Amino acid sequence: MWNRRTPLPAGPGQESVWDYPRPPRLEPVGRRITVRFAGETVADTTRAYRLLETSHPPVYYLPPGDVRQDLLQPAAGTSFCEFKGKASYVTLVAHGRRSERAGWFYATPAAPYGALAGHIAFYASRVDEARVGDDAVEPQPGGFYGGWVTPDIVGPFKGAPGTMGW
Repeated sequence: MWNRRTPLPAGPGQESVWDYPRPPRLEPVGRRITVRFAGETVADTTRAYRLLETSHPPVYYLPPGDVRQDLLQPAAGTSFCEFKGKASYVTLVAHGRRSERAGWFYATPAAPYGALAGHIAFYASRVDEARVGDDAVEPQPGGFYGGWVTPDIVGPFKGAPGTMGW
């Protein structure tokens, strides 16, 4: 039997991650998304997508043309998402600092997620700063998933200890 915690009440202007669908929904984001690492702006875009999946904070995918490719190196290993397919990883390198597997992308995502091809998502926990508009991002609990927690969403969120069965 599927179990989950009781969703927190959403306030004005907030979304509950428990209202997000499964399979996930992909939608364009008009807000400015920025990522910083080692004193460098790694990404700055108003052309991102966000992926919304039940119990998860949104994952933001940034177009490759708005990401500093000179700061990225291919990282070892891949993973597989039942919805999007095979993910590859990138390591951030700047000013003598490295953040291993700081981000990931789908070179050839499965339908209906084709718009994500080549777009890069970053773990908020592996960069110095990530922002959605003026809001600083907190990482999704647990370190495995890459969702971005902002003040306009409420959980509880999958990822923390004891939530893997949600």
